[in-house]
Amino acid sequence: MRIISLNAWGGSLHEALIDYVREADADVLCLQEVLRGPDPRSGWSIYRDAGLELPQRTNLFAEISAALPGHDGFFCPTSRGTLFDGDTAIVAEFGLATFVRKSHSVIAQAMNFVHGSFSAGGWGEHPRPRNAHCIRLFSHGNASAITIAHMHGLRDPAGKGDTPARTEQALALVGLIERVWPGDEGLVVCGDFNVLPDSATFKILARLGLSDLVTGNGLVDTRTSYYLKQGRFADYMLVTPEVKVARFEVVEAPEVSDHRALLLDVV
Repeated sequence: MRIISLNAWGGSLHEALIDYVREADADVLCLQEVLRGPDPRSGWSIYRDAGLELPQRTNLFAEISAALPGHDGFFCPTSRGTLFDGDTAIVAEFGLATFVRKSHSVIAQAMNFVHGSFSAGGWGEHPRPRNAHCIRLFSHGNASAITIAHMHGLRDPAGKGDTPARTEQALALVGLIERVWPGDEGLVVCGDFNVLPDSATFKILARLGLSDLVTGNGLVDTRTSYYLKQGRFADYMLVTPEVKVARFEVVEAPEVSDHRALLLDVV
């Protein structure tokens, strides 16, 4: 089974991103920063916030769904706000997306907020709402089940250091996982956590037997050349001892976001 986690950056590198998800052959694709608009024909739009402007694909969820016809897609919104096409306002939702190859059976799942609650009237105040999605899959190829969870951690303008909100976020993630994971099979937890490697988040996740493959393999950079700031950690992938890792990679090429994809092959 191949599991890929990636912050899609709103589809800012759209063509490269679509090509990558087609060719990467993931069984489970965990995406953060995905948009879904009411009109599936929608193309480019602009996200504006305090002088910042970013190009976004208004209906990235539909576009990736079309690129992966052999997968079931699950969209988990955190907020509903406004994007712009010139001066025209476009309403869209922002959140997580999980794509699962149809040959695997989704036998349990849960989604909930790990920070804040759904913002229906705008993107929300910083730190903005964040959620996580957890699924349990049955693999018919080896007649066994595995649980996979991913999260987009809250972004704090003050930085990635530990805060009470981040501690509560980690505890909420554990609580969500425990609703789905039976505890006696493999567990994979991944995503853009927006924390540093020494964060208390990892001590809390370690209570489930999880250890991180990024720092555990001595890797120090999960960002691409499109990210120009200092501090190259953001994305992590953790596993329990029951997960038999055949391959783990922080993908250097192609660059399809300001984050690198994390790729895990499980035996």
